[in-house]
Amino acid sequence: METLLQLDQALFHFINEACKNAFFDWLLPLWRNKFFWIPLYIILIGSIIKTFGNKSWWLIIGLLITIGISDATSSHLIKNQIQRIRPCNQVGFKETAHLLVPCGSGYSFTSSHATNHFALAFFLILTIGRRWKWVRVPLFFWACSIALAQVYVGVHYPLDIVAGGMLGMLISFVMVYLLNQLNVFRFPSFHH
Repeated sequence: METLLQLDQALFHFINEACKNAFFDWLLPLWRNKFFWIPLYIILIGSIIKTFGNKSWWLIIGLLITIGISDATSSHLIKNQIQRIRPCNQVGFKETAHLLVPCGSGYSFTSSHATNHFALAFFLILTIGRRWKWVRVPLFFWACSIALAQVYVGVHYPLDIVAGGMLGMLISFVMVYLLNQLNVFRFPSFHH
């Protein structure tokens, strides 16, 4: 475990300090900001409603429940149990961390940004990605980029975002499975 944590800290220093540049310093604080993506969410919801009609509401409700569960699980359940200090608050790290956003007083493990964005991305990959196959790869890299931005701006360790991403994927898989079991919206086929 000690070796894993040392590797985690070394990767944090590499991403947060060795990779720093003026372009990322400008872009990544915006990129990880949930408000930056509001136009994309509006376009996405509009496209889903236009394509799937009345059935789209099951998809949107399922997505909102998935994100709610992922956020509650990461932010309240796991963080409060693990209580890992954020790198920007950690003695020995905060002095040298390249901090680009407010640090926050909450705990670090798991990254809720990573959990929520991977939950959102994989829910969409498993649902609309069955019909719109072209969205799968961009959604995956979008979630990865937002998670990595959390390390770059100095508020999470790499292990926080990896665990958060895995948690988000797991939650989305379970939610899509449960919704399929309810038979309200057969996601694999999207038959009308």
